[in-house]
Amino acid sequence: MSKKKVKPPEGADDLSAEALRHPGIDPSKYKKDGRLKNSLYEQEIARMQEQLVLLQYWIQTQGLKVAVIFEGRGSAGKGGVIKRITERTSPRTVRVVALPKPTERQKTQWYFQRYAEHLPAAGEMVLFDRSWYNRSNVEWVMGYCSEEEHQEFLRSCPEFERMLVRSGITVIKYWFSVSYDEQRRRFEARNAEPLKRWKLSDMDLAEHELYVKYSMAKDTTFQYTDIKQAPWYVVPSDDKKAARLNCISHLLSMFPYEDVAPDVVDLPVMKELPYVRPPMHEQTFVPQVY
Repeated sequence: MSKKKVKPPEGADDLSAEALRHPGIDPSKYKKDGRLKNSLYEQEIARMQEQLVLLQYWIQTQGLKVAVIFEGRGSAGKGGVIKRITERTSPRTVRVVALPKPTERQKTQWYFQRYAEHLPAAGEMVLFDRSWYNRSNVEWVMGYCSEEEHQEFLRSCPEFERMLVRSGITVIKYWFSVSYDEQRRRFEARNAEPLKRWKLSDMDLAEHELYVKYSMAKDTTFQYTDIKQAPWYVVPSDDKKAARLNCISHLLSMFPYEDVAPDVVDLPVMKELPYVRPPMHEQTFVPQVY
């Protein structure tokens, strides 16, 4: 990766989280570099994960259908926040959809068709790690779709989402925003660490090179699809930990959930059965190295 320092044109860069931070926030919560202190993050993420479990029970009992979309540039932190959301929740209620490239058959389908089959049923929350917005972002930036396909998506997408909302699905859309300098720093960190280098794909490199075009793609996407039934919520993510907390806090605020967690149960007493097990030494155990 080249070390040449360049800057996006005026207005093409994404704003840093620090630039957007509310001036009334207590500065003691942040380190000298302006990022959230680890101790506060660990405390808050543990508290929010407890609330996510309560939200999970609420979605189950109320039969809600929730689709949460995570979009944004490469390395913006989408995967990190999804991991924290699902860390304590049940995959049967809160599941992740991260689709690979479409097959040759899927390429001949109606564009939204392969996404529609993954939409939530009653009592489910589906987290889309990228979504149908691939068409107006990655595909358009990289030239993987025609201009006609791009324009058709921009026309169809708002109607598709309005149909989802009318059918009873709650659609929540997050765009994770990262500045050019921070994205480059993260890519350079991946490149320098052998255990992380697999995360640095050819697509990431091409996307970084086309940072300004990705800004154009985002702005055009928002122009057509930032609708009142399913608005976009931007998550500044130069400070990854603050971004996770801000996103999860907002997600929780979208539901008037109550504590409907099941009550503590009495564990049953083992039933005694006349049974003699085979000798344990006949089983093959893994070596007890630790």
